[in-house]
Amino acid sequence: MQLSNKLKILNDPIYGFITIPNSLIFDLIEHKYFQRLRRITQMGMSYLVYPGAHHTRFHHAIGCMHLMQKAIQVLRFKGVEINNDEQNALLIAILLHDIGHGPFSHAMEHSIVNGISHEHLSMLFMEELNTEFNNDLTLAIQIFKGDYPRKFMCQLISSRDRYGSSRLSKAG
Repeated sequence: MQLSNKLKILNDPIYGFITIPNSLIFDLIEHKYFQRLRRITQMGMSYLVYPGAHHTRFHHAIGCMHLMQKAIQVLRFKGVEINNDEQNALLIAILLHDIGHGPFSHAMEHSIVNGISHEHLSMLFMEELNTEFNNDLTLAIQIFKGDYPRKFMCQLISSRDRYGSSRLSKAG
C-alpha cells in the first residue's frame, strides 16, 4: 500500500510557513493550469527596473490562500459561522481567482485578447478544473461568480463582479 503525502508546508519569503490544507487543494496546485502561474509575473515587467520585485502569480495565489485561512480563522473567532465546505470553497476560489492571467499579468491583459478579462478566463479554467475534479469546485465557482447566497464570501475573493465589472463603478 502506497501512501502519498499531500499535506505540504511551503516556506514563503513573506508569510513564512504556509500549510496546504487538504489533498484537493494540493492536487489543484500540482495541476498544469496552476503550475503555469510560476511563469507569469505578478508585477508585469517591473522586475527589469527593480530586480527584487520578481513575484509570480503562483506566489500571489499561494499567499492569498494563506491570508484566506487567516481571515476565516478571524471570522470564526468573531462568531461568523463558516462550515467546512464553505471554508474549502473559499480557499479554492481565492487560490484560483487569478488563474486566467496571461503573460506579464495586467500589462498585457487586453493586448492579446481584446475585451476578455482575466476574471472571465479564470472562470473558464475553473469550470474545466471542476469537470476534471468531479464537480468538487462547484461551491467555489458559485462563490467566485457571486451566485452564493452569502455575498460576503464573494467579497472576500474579489472587489469585482462576475467578469470584471467593478462594484465601485456601479455605485457611482
